[in-house]
Amino acid sequence: MADTPVQDPKLLLERMVASRQLSALDAEALAKRPPQSEDEILRWLAQEYGLGFTTLEDVDPDRQLLSLFPARILLKEELLPLKRVNGHVEVATSRLFATQGLDALKTLTGLNLVPILASSEAIQREIKKRLGVGADTIGTLEEEKTIQVVDENAENTNLDAAEEDEASIIRFVNQVLKDAIDLRASDIHLEPFEDEFKIRYRIDGELQDTAVPAQLKQFQPAIVSRIKILSHLNIAEKRLPQDGRIKVRIDQAEVDIRVSIIPMLHGEAVVMRLLRQNSTLRGLGEIGMNRRELEHFRHVLGLPHGIILVTGPTGSGKTSTLYTALNEINDSVRKIITVEDPVEYQLKGVNQIQVNEKSGLTFARGLRSILRHDPDVILIGEIRDAETAQIAVQASLTGHLVFSTLHTNDAPGALTRLVDMGVEPYLVASSLEAVLAQRLVRVLCPHCKQADSSATAQAFKGKLGIPAETTIYKSVGCRECRNTGFFGRHAIFEWMDTDEEIRQLILKSASTDQIRRTARKAGMRTLAEDGWRLVAAGITTVEEVLSVTTAKEIESATKNEVALTAASIAVAR
Repeated sequence: MADTPVQDPKLLLERMVASRQLSALDAEALAKRPPQSEDEILRWLAQEYGLGFTTLEDVDPDRQLLSLFPARILLKEELLPLKRVNGHVEVATSRLFATQGLDALKTLTGLNLVPILASSEAIQREIKKRLGVGADTIGTLEEEKTIQVVDENAENTNLDAAEEDEASIIRFVNQVLKDAIDLRASDIHLEPFEDEFKIRYRIDGELQDTAVPAQLKQFQPAIVSRIKILSHLNIAEKRLPQDGRIKVRIDQAEVDIRVSIIPMLHGEAVVMRLLRQNSTLRGLGEIGMNRRELEHFRHVLGLPHGIILVTGPTGSGKTSTLYTALNEINDSVRKIITVEDPVEYQLKGVNQIQVNEKSGLTFARGLRSILRHDPDVILIGEIRDAETAQIAVQASLTGHLVFSTLHTNDAPGALTRLVDMGVEPYLVASSLEAVLAQRLVRVLCPHCKQADSSATAQAFKGKLGIPAETTIYKSVGCRECRNTGFFGRHAIFEWMDTDEEIRQLILKSASTDQIRRTARKAGMRTLAEDGWRLVAAGITTVEEVLSVTTAKEIESATKNEVALTAASIAVAR
């Protein structure tokens, strides 16, 4: 795939001259017919100097050959050995006039090297894929056979820092964090096994393996210790689980990292949850809700009191939805206070409290205190126990609008869950105004998605009531989406209002199935039905919706109702 066209060819030429990809004379010649991309310039250079050019799309570098060259030099000079041809080795480079790297490799290996031109971005991508994240750092440690001692009291959490004397392990941990942030990962998993130390990133809800240097295992204890130091944990404690936090800054953005360390059979495993502090909140109309759900949501935001719950599993976007709702009603006439663990977004004009279990500031204790601060709206990060649930109900009954999250599979399940936690049914019936269940489905990559005209796809359209002329798509996979076929995620929603009939069912301690059937009659659309809406709109795939919804939701999605959803999409188009 060619580079994205640049707006100013002159700046591109200046940059390539500065990085020794291009000579000043060649830049002068190219300025007469301004090029549009780095690839275009490199192709021209290859033709002028009789060299080869490659996009590296279909090239599979020889791993045995790659092992002959020091990773540190390959990464520093952006060189990628490709293959042996007629007694010489072809090496991909984007810096035709920076010969020191090729000269160093020739001296070290004694091999005859021939340059092949490729873009800088393509070479960096392939080197990282072949050698693994932090390969240069691990290579340096291998050569030194020593690890620099790190000052436990030193604060060094600026990932943009590039000090020459920085310890290699510090540099490696920073590289992993920066790589994960650049790839939009929500979690980093460092997993110890008998013969390897594996690193995986969770991207768009799916765990993906990350290439790491083969010799990483021997530096496992030092890497875990560095993470403990950053998290202000006890580096001597290796037998008990520990939890901590790291705050880093990269490209002027702050990222809060929740760290969990647990001893495993072959060492300590680390999981880091990345929370971007400076993420821009979208408006309520931009989160992808269908018209009915959006109208109902906006209605409850104007209520003077009551509880609104958002339910779903961990990582389903519940907190983001609640922040969007708060942002919608955040004005000078309302006082909004939140109690969270942790504070994921910082909202201007909103009073936010960070829960601290160690110091005794729990959800329940924070709630009791903020009721004396005369709030109009309260956000509770999560209802985890009976005490928090009771206080939330009491707060709503005394004239406050309360938002919170709860872990249940669907919207009707939230009602019975509150009763199971010990809240009296009459209190649930009188305080709960609405429940929103949500999940996240992966969005098809716009660069590689393809229309699905298979017999299976046509059968699905008939079964779901999607018009035959509507195109649905399948995932393929390309470089832009790391060959997953998806890029980003989109929420699907299930909105349930607590009307009079449902309140009567709560008082009778009715089952979740009974509540669901009544809510369906009142117009509630299930998560699966909302998913089919996205399938018909070409946003996601049938398989993706099936992977996040339950059999009951799918069974209750009747043909006629889905047909109405698909028809509404056609009208919207």
